[in-house]
Amino acid sequence: MRFLMTLNAPVRPPDQELFAEMGKFVDDLAQAGVLIATGGLAMEGTHVSSSGGKVTVVDGPYPETKETIVSFALVEVASKDEAVALSQRFFGIVGDGEGDLRQVFGPE
Repeated sequence: MRFLMTLNAPVRPPDQELFAEMGKFVDDLAQAGVLIATGGLAMEGTHVSSSGGKVTVVDGPYPETKETIVSFALVEVASKDEAVALSQRFFGIVGDGEGDLRQVFGPE
């Protein structure tokens, strides 16, 4: 099962300790063979929506930055429980915050 783990808005300012802890976490995921991809996303972006056949495009930044996804990890795990455990470990590193865990469907 593939899951996308996201982090919404930064939860603590990055410092050398956070970079070191996150680097170890990412290395552990890679060595376990579950990590497919990771990345950070810019706070600015373009929101595209469609309603009634009309497409609206709005450039960010957005007022509700707590809802902005700033990073992600795509992992391949055996179950949702395993993905939840990885998310718990992740938030143990970054501290308080919000994110989403979503199953990814598509070609294997």
